[in-house]
Amino acid sequence: MKRSIQISVIIVILISCFTAQVWAESATKEEVIAKCEEAAKLVQEKGLELAGQTIGDKAGPFVWKDTYVFLMDLDGKMLAHPIKPELTERADILEVKDTDGKPLFVEFVEVAGKKGEGWVDYMWPKPGEENPVAKSSYIYRVEGTPYFVGAGIYK
Repeated sequence: MKRSIQISVIIVILISCFTAQVWAESATKEEVIAKCEEAAKLVQEKGLELAGQTIGDKAGPFVWKDTYVFLMDLDGKMLAHPIKPELTERADILEVKDTDGKPLFVEFVEVAGKKGEGWVDYMWPKPGEENPVAKSSYIYRVEGTPYFVGAGIYK
């Protein structure tokens, strides 16, 4: 009986640690907004080339917890993406749709161009995973430029 209680306690502790670890690794809406504002400021202060290199660096400051910042222009070209850099080479990115058929990059461009900022919901895989999950990305226009940044939270 005593051994059974000890095993139960160990299991509860392990589950608690795992759950706390998962929660600790999830980005918040506030963090996403702050990182997008920081990335936009970098574009304004350091220019597109340096900002693109920094944002596109998988080991850089714009990759954290379970998310990252990306950089695009209002024509729909991906300029920097730290997790899927191959997206910067795609000429057809505006034709890319999520698993529900949503043209997410078209919506990113529309939000940046018309509103300047806002949230877009879609399906996208978490870094290191293949199956898409619900995600909401904050799109933030870099003031005075034809560029915008985005970062998201997984639901």
